[in-house]
Amino acid sequence: MPDRMKVIEITAPGGPEVLALAERDWPEPGHGEVVIRVAYAGVNRPDALQRAGMYDPPPGASGLPGLEVSGEIAALGPGVTGWQAGDRVCALVPGGGYAEAVVTNAAHCLPVPGGMAMDRAACLPETFFTVWTNVFGRGRLTAGERFLVHGGSSGIGTVAIQLAVARGARVFATAGSDEKCRVCEDLGAAAAFNYRAVDFVEEMRALGGADLILDMVGGDYLPRNIAALADEGRLVQIAFLQGPKVEMDFTQVMTRRLTVTGSTLRPRSGLAKARIAEALRREVWPLLEAGRVAPVMDSEFPLAEAAAAHARMETSDHIGKIVLKVS
Repeated sequence: MPDRMKVIEITAPGGPEVLALAERDWPEPGHGEVVIRVAYAGVNRPDALQRAGMYDPPPGASGLPGLEVSGEIAALGPGVTGWQAGDRVCALVPGGGYAEAVVTNAAHCLPVPGGMAMDRAACLPETFFTVWTNVFGRGRLTAGERFLVHGGSSGIGTVAIQLAVARGARVFATAGSDEKCRVCEDLGAAAAFNYRAVDFVEEMRALGGADLILDMVGGDYLPRNIAALADEGRLVQIAFLQGPKVEMDFTQVMTRRLTVTGSTLRPRSGLAKARIAEALRREVWPLLEAGRVAPVMDSEFPLAEAAAAHARMETSDHIGKIVLKVS
């Protein structure tokens, strides 16, 4: 193995310009861990929050950004079974993905679906782990229910639409342009609402309300989401692009028996993430292998241009995922 590797460091809290190419020692795996020689790394909103100084890594995690990668297993730590050096994998990592190599729990790796290119595979872990646990776990979405996805053209949104459609739900989405709405409908949404032109609350109430809403916007969307839910509906919150604080009247939550919940992925235990990986391999990987579900990729940047990738993400003009080409 090489002694040193190229990485992207956060030189100080701030904008995309604080991301800089640097060198670090090549990592060594601990018990139950593998080292992945990274081919591509996914770019996600939590990376930008960490870069801005608003999302600290969990204890023991790398301080480098990057929560998902694709590549080949380069080394196995003690106690690892089921994997071999050279296996093509994609993996959820606790940090450190913007690097030529990264260490992660072996149980958080999944095989690259047959025939899928490595750039697409790097788009899978963070979004699929997040969607699976929030939409089908906390959100309990079932076939026939009405499901509203905010940010339908985002990495999370494009996956949520496809998985929900594949499992028999009737899906609706919001997006910020007619072009993005068409993408959502092409992915299987029954209808997509341009939030700059129409009121999603009125649209959903005309349909009988949403049984489930997945939201990453927050702010003034919170009371509007409550209004858009059907009786017994559920709201799952996974981010707050417009902020986490708002004044709300919770009377409707009680009188209409609504559920408001949410989660974040990164701080969850290694065992919890391993169980999500097991469920994905059993329930979702066959859909990927069959081509019924596929990641939507917006663009690719070299590792050294991570700042440009973050700038692209923060325009919100992208559709699907942005990745960094590492090797």
